[in-house]
Amino acid sequence: MNIYSAIIFSVLVGLTLVITYVAARRGTSAADHFVADGQLTGKQNGLAIAGDYVSAASFLGVTGAIALSGFSGFYLAVFVPVAYVLALLLVAEPLRNLGRFTLADVLATRFDGRSVRAVMAGSTLIISTLYLVAQFVGAALLVRLLFGIDYTVAVLVIGGLTTVYTMLGGMLATSWIQIVKTTLMLACAVTLFVLVLVRYGGNPLGVFQAAFETFGEEAVAPGRESGLAGFDQLSQVFGLVLGVLGLPHVMIRFFTVPDARAARSSAITAIWVFTAFYLMIPVIGYGASLIVGRDAITAQNPAGNLAVAQLAETVGGGALLALVSAVAFVTILAVLSGLVIAASGAIAHDLYAQVIKRGSVGPRAQLVSARIATLATCTVGVLLALAAVDQNVAFLASLAFAVAASANLPALLLTIYWRRMTARAVLWGMAVGLVSSMGIILLSPAVLGSSAVVGFSNPALVTVPLSLLVSIAVALAAPARGAAAERDRAVFRMLRTKAVTGRGVEDEGQAVGTR
Repeated sequence: MNIYSAIIFSVLVGLTLVITYVAARRGTSAADHFVADGQLTGKQNGLAIAGDYVSAASFLGVTGAIALSGFSGFYLAVFVPVAYVLALLLVAEPLRNLGRFTLADVLATRFDGRSVRAVMAGSTLIISTLYLVAQFVGAALLVRLLFGIDYTVAVLVIGGLTTVYTMLGGMLATSWIQIVKTTLMLACAVTLFVLVLVRYGGNPLGVFQAAFETFGEEAVAPGRESGLAGFDQLSQVFGLVLGVLGLPHVMIRFFTVPDARAARSSAITAIWVFTAFYLMIPVIGYGASLIVGRDAITAQNPAGNLAVAQLAETVGGGALLALVSAVAFVTILAVLSGLVIAASGAIAHDLYAQVIKRGSVGPRAQLVSARIATLATCTVGVLLALAAVDQNVAFLASLAFAVAASANLPALLLTIYWRRMTARAVLWGMAVGLVSSMGIILLSPAVLGSSAVVGFSNPALVTVPLSLLVSIAVALAAPARGAAAERDRAVFRMLRTKAVTGRGVEDEGQAVGTR
């Protein structure tokens, strides 16, 4: 770390700690910890949502991939705006109107009993843990590359700061850290975008033309796959798009705003931020390949993860390099904090307060249990990340998206929109989606390599329809009858009214506490 890096790194970490301190003084309830007490505006929450995908992985990984291999693979980044268009149309308002702290609250609005809540909480924990470990390992490796520190030290530092942010500041601190880092990340992207354009006459097409002349047609034309490889690509995009709508740490952000109108504004703001950011990424990636050079990029890191840092140093000197590196570090912390909040909610609110204690937990006890769950989640994440240092953890992120798309999304959509859905169908559908998606990935080339039992690694095209069909089949095979059927119809009418109008949202805490 040079003097620029030390100064900017210290300033940004200090800023995040100040945000955490202020949030900790305001966070006196479980609602503050889990959902910032619904105090964020739509635009603020949109920036926080965007922070999950305007990330170090996108800024460093996608741009590095474009710098080394051209446009192939960039289409995977397009899934983010598409996913949030679907979120805007399908789930943003219903989730805000039906949920309180967790996705299990949404299901509990319709289905009595503890089994549905327990299964959704378990799914949330599995998804969050998979994603948390992948993020921890990737973050520590990235910090090691950027700052040259030992992997173990990197994991401990990241784990320590994440614990402080989430345990003391809760969702309010996490959200504001996301907002700050999203703004800084966009500023870095715009700066690099402009500095690259200056070298090519201010014309983005000039960058593409130069890449075409230097590297040939394959640099600017997307690759085409066939057979199982093509199926795998399509399934990956399918899973990424639908997986976003089932990721707990992303969807619970719609609970942090006061009403459905703000939830819509959140999604719209996030879509604009995503679109602006990802439109700049190809220019920055090609700029790195042209200005820095592919040989120089691979000499620093074969995967190209430092291409942006090298470009920043080349066009902006040590100060810009330090800013990009420090912002990437803060980005990592913000994403991890959101994952920890989702996991701690499943433990403290769903499993402890509702399943074990049957809702008879006071506000203070729930806040204490949330902080204990936060500490436990961070500790487990650190230990698993230390154990996984030499493992290929890329499949963990894919598995998290696959489980979210296959287990969570069908249950949520059918609960909200289909009158004949039943609690038994929710349980069967989630179980099949969870087991089938995990089974296919564990038997795929991503895990077993040449010994794989199945020939593809992304199961969404198989497991999402399977989970959906099983849920529908179980619901049709064992429908409610008589008085139970009439009660189910009345509950569904209430749910649809509440999902659309928000009527009764102020009483959600009482309603959820009875289920």
